[in-house]
Amino acid sequence: MKRIVLGLLAATAMIFPAVAEEIKPALLYDLGGKFDKSFNEAAFNGAEKFKKESGVSYVEFEVSNASQREQALRRFAEDGRSPIVMAGFSWVDSLTKVAKEYPELKFAIIDDQVDLPNVRSLKFKEQEGSYIVGLLGAMASKTKKVGFIGGMDIPLIRKFGCGYVGGAKANGATDVIYNMTGDTPAAWNDPAKGGEIAKTQIDQGADVIYAAAGGTGVGVLQAAADAGKLGIGVDSNQNGLQPGKVLTSMLKRVDVAVYSAFTDAKNGKFTGGINNLGLKEGGVDYALDDNNKALITPEMKAAADKAKEDIIGGKIQVHDYSSDNKCPY
Repeated sequence: MKRIVLGLLAATAMIFPAVAEEIKPALLYDLGGKFDKSFNEAAFNGAEKFKKESGVSYVEFEVSNASQREQALRRFAEDGRSPIVMAGFSWVDSLTKVAKEYPELKFAIIDDQVDLPNVRSLKFKEQEGSYIVGLLGAMASKTKKVGFIGGMDIPLIRKFGCGYVGGAKANGATDVIYNMTGDTPAAWNDPAKGGEIAKTQIDQGADVIYAAAGGTGVGVLQAAADAGKLGIGVDSNQNGLQPGKVLTSMLKRVDVAVYSAFTDAKNGKFTGGINNLGLKEGGVDYALDDNNKALITPEMKAAADKAKEDIIGGKIQVHDYSSDNKCPY
């Protein structure tokens, strides 16, 4: 009888996997708010996907100024929230302090790294996805002059810009007009200024403009559409913001990063360390849907897909601006 019972227990263990952990997830957005149509909204979409699939709710907080960061993070930690995911590099100082004080909790940060065992650092190879949209921009351009408008002038955004310049110049662009919106966090949420810069670039001959500027980019896409030119979106799929006027969007899968952090914690598979996500890992890509399919010719799609293959295979080396703070293109 004892052998039968043990056999049944063993069989039961094979049929039923380990019980999922009970988690209390939380998400902290960066400046610009969760409905910025870009970076923060991608994080929100990942959390919503997890909630829908798992039935597990999460709490969230939108900071309105930098002084709220540590207070908000600490409050979630005191409540035993775990995992706590932070969207944006600006959380790094607060996270470094709080994660040390709560080693039993799990944390994740997007776009920077904190070298602690209970922190997952989620970084992206933005230069690879930006190279692809630069290629497409150059092929779509009639003037062979394309534009780039970044948000806050920091190495992270120059990674986007440098990759874009590389892809554009390797595929027929003679000039890339390059501007940043500002040097403070306000640069992420100023669509009016984004529109003004876009108009200036259009006056200089740019007919395709890539905006890597958070909420500011909405103004860039609007100005390009109003002028009969093409915009390129970023982070989230922004093709639908100006249907038929957004050539493509450089997808940065912040949604997948958030979803995976929540899901891994729920399944007892959460690990710390650095995750570096590029084309090979599905962390970046370009968007093709009903809103822009008429703008992407078969030739353009073939060229983009070939470049993706060559980047993944190492035939094309896209320079990472953050490695030396230089852009060789």
